Amino acid sequence: MIAIACSAAGGPEVLVPTEQPLPVPQPDEVLIRVAAAGVNRPDILQRRGLYPPPPGASPLLGLEAAGEVVEVGALASPWRVGDSVTALCNGGGYAEYCAVPAPQCLPWPAGFDAVMAAALPETCFTVWANLFQAGRLQAGERALVHGGTSGIGTTALQLGRARGASMYATAGSAEKCAACLRLGAVAAIDYRTEDFVAEILRLTADRGVDVVLDMVGAPYTKKNLRCLARDGRLVLIAFQGGSKVERFDFLPVMTRRLTITGSTMRPRSTAEKGAIAGELEAEVWPLLSAGTIAPVIHATFPLLEAAAAHRLMEEGTHIGKIMLTV
Repeated sequence: MIAIACSAAGGPEVLVPTEQPLPVPQPDEVLIRVAAAGVNRPDILQRRGLYPPPPGASPLLGLEAAGEVVEVGALASPWRVGDSVTALCNGGGYAEYCAVPAPQCLPWPAGFDAVMAAALPETCFTVWANLFQAGRLQAGERALVHGGTSGIGTTALQLGRARGASMYATAGSAEKCAACLRLGAVAAIDYRTEDFVAEILRLTADRGVDVVLDMVGAPYTKKNLRCLARDGRLVLIAFQGGSKVERFDFLPVMTRRLTITGSTMRPRSTAEKGAIAGELEAEVWPLLSAGTIAPVIHATFPLLEAAAAHRLMEEGTHIGKIMLTV
């Protein structure tokens, strides 16, 4: 098969098409003929040599893919050859074929094509595990999502609103803020020109929000805590601005009963990911099939142009998902 490999750690130019042996699925895996794959921020980090795959995972990039099942391991029920699935991959999505643990696969929602289906796993698994499981966001509560036009952000805004929460967002331009409003945000704050803490407190009559979903990290930590209402939850999913905070005062955490938590998805066990998949199929897939929510596709590139897709992601101008087609 043809797959995209990294010739070395570095910029997008290190992504090169190579001929690779076809993956051999383990007993609990299915082999997927890939039709589309998503490009995600962890792929950028892995390409740079900053996010190595966990032991046993494919060294190839690609954490989500959709296509047709062409081989089924002996323990990989209920999937059958010919099924259309979308999958949270442990790696290897940037290829013509990918082996994935069966519990990490889901059917395509009604009316979806391969590109739309492949845009779901990484963002849906991450948002569900962090905003709703760790963050415990409930109907009637308020949540602030940083990076509202990222793949994670566009998913979080739509899903939070669909489940009855009031969603707020930050984004880096007027165009991106307008996109957040179209996706259901009550308000969108341009972090380049506005103080998002002051705006959140103004918009909520000084109450604050119940959950903050943050991918920036250190520079936003103290500001995030100021945005939280009593019993609020700060959920960390990335550290684009760094992970170390100097001279941190925990007093607000105690006096306002705040929770600081976070998680990663890739190192989780197949059982853990499978449990999330089951909740997604029950709670989120019906919303997708009904058209209540939908992935936002910014651009698609042929698999062989993966380097161009990475360049676009690093420019930071996109709204929604960047996809590869095979």
